[in-house]
Amino acid sequence: QLAKMSSPGRDYLRDGFFARTRAEEMPCPDLEIKVLVSSTDVTAAVRAAEDSAEADSLRGDRRKAAVARLEREGSRDGLRGEVVELYRGAEYWLYRHKVYQDVRLVCAPEEQAAFFGGDLDNFCYPRHDLDFAFFRVYEDGRPVRSEHWFRWSREGAREGELVFVAGNPGSTRRLYTVAQLEHERSRDLPLRIQLNEQRLAAYRAYERRGPEQARQARDRIRGLENNLKRQRGFLEVLSDSTVMHARRTAERQLRSRIALSQEASRLATFTWERIAEAMEELGRRHREIVTRDLARVSRLVDIANGIVRYTAEVRRPDADRLREYRDSRLESERFRLLSPAPIHAEMEEAILAVALQQCLDALGPEDPFVRLALGGQPPQAVARQLFSGTRLGDVAVRRALLEGGERAVSASKDPLIVWARRLDGPYRELRRWREEKVEAVETLNNGRIERARFVVDGRGTPPDATGSLRLSYGAATGYPQMTTLVPWATTFHGLWDRSLSFGGRPPFDLPERFAAHRGDVRMDTPLNFVCTADIIGGNSGSAVLNRAGEYVGLVFDGNVQAFAWDYFYTDEQARCVSVHSAALIEALRRVYDMGGLADEIEGA
Repeated sequence: QLAKMSSPGRDYLRDGFFARTRAEEMPCPDLEIKVLVSSTDVTAAVRAAEDSAEADSLRGDRRKAAVARLEREGSRDGLRGEVVELYRGAEYWLYRHKVYQDVRLVCAPEEQAAFFGGDLDNFCYPRHDLDFAFFRVYEDGRPVRSEHWFRWSREGAREGELVFVAGNPGSTRRLYTVAQLEHERSRDLPLRIQLNEQRLAAYRAYERRGPEQARQARDRIRGLENNLKRQRGFLEVLSDSTVMHARRTAERQLRSRIALSQEASRLATFTWERIAEAMEELGRRHREIVTRDLARVSRLVDIANGIVRYTAEVRRPDADRLREYRDSRLESERFRLLSPAPIHAEMEEAILAVALQQCLDALGPEDPFVRLALGGQPPQAVARQLFSGTRLGDVAVRRALLEGGERAVSASKDPLIVWARRLDGPYRELRRWREEKVEAVETLNNGRIERARFVVDGRGTPPDATGSLRLSYGAATGYPQMTTLVPWATTFHGLWDRSLSFGGRPPFDLPERFAAHRGDVRMDTPLNFVCTADIIGGNSGSAVLNRAGEYVGLVFDGNVQAFAWDYFYTDEQARCVSVHSAALIEALRRVYDMGGLADEIEGA
């Protein structure tokens, strides 16, 4: 959001943002907040629809129709329904959320305070980062007065203390079969790493064009550096022979236990074999799936695709639509497409040219998608033509197309809309193929394996992360590393020491505000701390609570050893990294002159 709020004259990512009155709080261009209100087990309803068909592809269609109906029925009384799949399809739950779209930024520190140590320290510990932001949520123009909230702990977390983390972890692969892990190791991760390395090099080349280009690219560069470090870490975990041996052994033992139970065997007959066949089928078109995903490299391309698909999908029955365009999600999709956040067309043109070149290199000039996308021209020329004539950077133009519907989109001469229309057929064909040949098979058979596991092992294994609300717990404690010990917490002393030890050179330089308030900060205040609570990507921003339900920290990272948590949990060295609640108050009061906000937070 800071990057989207910035402009050539105001760089909030570099300088931070601090609203000292309500009037100064800045609306976020496209931030949507969902608060979970209720959850209902709807497994029986989904399974009844799924089991009414014989072919796996038809089962998938019946399942999607049932999910669409449940989400539509759950979207009432001001709430939005969403069906969440747990245990890889063994269970389905209807979550109902209260959704807020008027979210305003109150304060956030400079990037150099939030990301001290840069990519060198990212996913490492000890860390010394003030990585936080405070937002205020509004409804009908007034701040929301929530009935329930977590009270703030003045002392914060303590060493050895039991703590809980409440948040929304993105995704894990702990319930994957060996065949699925082998696909990720041998095909998916190497290709994604290669593409991201090339795109990162392109952003860095764009960054070198000048100060304004560097400002525009900085957020994208951070994101790619972060993803590359994670993907390389995941590949290292899966390349460890002991890890894969343990997964093969666990799978073999599970199959043996299932074979001893008639009920479990009936559920899991040929399931592993069908998943392995689906992985082979996925491998046949995997390069197409990954390289053709151009929306990830350009907001303008994503917006053009979104407008073309939105106007086509709303004319279909709800159950037949692509999932993101169902009635329960249309408001969010429209909110996203009409975001007023600035678009850097020069940068997007440069990166799209690189992504199109990657498609050409990976798929070849005779590939049907490549021929449609390039029309026989060089990637750079195509990118230039698309961006030089488009008007989709104007929100009013986007709104007119959405309101004009399919007729307006069909008549549009905007080059990006014309290009998106041309590529929509191949997109739908590939997506349909993947959903029928791969995802339907995975969901059905992974779900059957987990149902069989319930029979023989009970429900002691938690479901994989799905971006839905989870509660985890652990101890605030350090860990052994090499021949020494890593402390449970760092302090402001350590922040200054690490900067001085590197002579204040980037990325270990301190923001000016810190230098100005060096004598004001209580140096022994805990800054970051680690705990054994089970988290994963998506947990950033999660609350850390003590046994009294008080807020004692803010999750912002895991250490490098926690890369393994995508595939299995261990508390030997893997840790969740958080900002200590005392550090947040100390910084607000003594560094950022935000005493009023600190009083409000602490309840004074």
